[in-house]
Amino acid sequence: MWKTAEGSTERLLQLCSGYFLLYVVTGLVVKAFTASAHTPMGTPPMGDIAFLSYNTLGANLTCLIPAVVLGWWRLKSIRPVRVAGFEIPSEFFYIIPSGICTAIVIPTTTLMYTLPISVMVAMVIMRASVIVIGRVVDGVQIAQGILQKRIYWEENIAVGFAVLGACIELFAFQSGGLSLLRNRAFQVIFASYLTSYAIRIYIMNYYKNTRPKGAPLDNKGFFAVEQIAASAAMVIIALAVYNAPKYFPSLGGVRQITDFVASIRTPDIGWYWAAFSGLAFGLVAFFSVFIFMFKGRTATFTGLINRLTSLIAGTTATLLGHFLFKSKWPTAQNWISLGFVLVAVFFLSQAERRRAQELKAAKEI
Repeated sequence: MWKTAEGSTERLLQLCSGYFLLYVVTGLVVKAFTASAHTPMGTPPMGDIAFLSYNTLGANLTCLIPAVVLGWWRLKSIRPVRVAGFEIPSEFFYIIPSGICTAIVIPTTTLMYTLPISVMVAMVIMRASVIVIGRVVDGVQIAQGILQKRIYWEENIAVGFAVLGACIELFAFQSGGLSLLRNRAFQVIFASYLTSYAIRIYIMNYYKNTRPKGAPLDNKGFFAVEQIAASAAMVIIALAVYNAPKYFPSLGGVRQITDFVASIRTPDIGWYWAAFSGLAFGLVAFFSVFIFMFKGRTATFTGLINRLTSLIAGTTATLLGHFLFKSKWPTAQNWISLGFVLVAVFFLSQAERRRAQELKAAKEI
């Protein structure tokens, strides 16, 4: 990165700054293509599924091209194995499943936004679940002896405030809040999202926490292998969804599926600009993964800093979207929730100060 040491607080701040800025751009791009009277290219606004399909294509290529062209996929392994006469990193056997989980997380994230709930509520549900997953993963890996670090009380307090902020959003949701839990589509989509993210976060931290002292933490290699596996899995998923109505006619009445099929058969005018707009979303993925796998930090801490940064960025994008595209102004509960998030950030800063001192004393950074 920019003249900062690996694992340092300064490097962490750089990653969070890049993540924040790109997330704001991503949020504004969505509004520009779907909510404004005309897109930045002067074409009519797109449907949500159509835009997200094209945007995801561009984002996926943004991640995939550097991973292949720059040779990041040549992972620095601590335990290579021979398979069919070829020597490959043993890490492939769990990074590839992580990529498959990524391929499930991406479309289920999109589908959460198409359910009969507000975008803000969908975002809060997903962010809160990832924060809790990070704490659970730490607890499991400490019990397994994989994670040797302890969780600071400041981190646990930050988790509490972050979840409290999420609960404010959820309980303030008035129309259909309880019925959402009985919605079959929500149950399937959220269960798939939650399970896939839990497995992915566990694998990320397993990789990070099982490196011997002094061994390289090749985050670029992990990212590349995961993205290659995710791309292959997403192609298979896209083909399955595209052909699903042919073999299961009842699915032809599902709006998300019909809109996806239509976006391929009759592409929107300017679809290539929507795909190009995925550049910001793709770059966000780099920063997101590198924060999740940041050296010397717990899953509790990295999950929190990742999700809270995105929440603040999402609020910022909402404010800018109000002035640029006349979108809704944040509600009172949005501001209260943000206040709890900022309290969580304060406790995280205290935990980071202690962790940095601990790592310096152990000469890990």
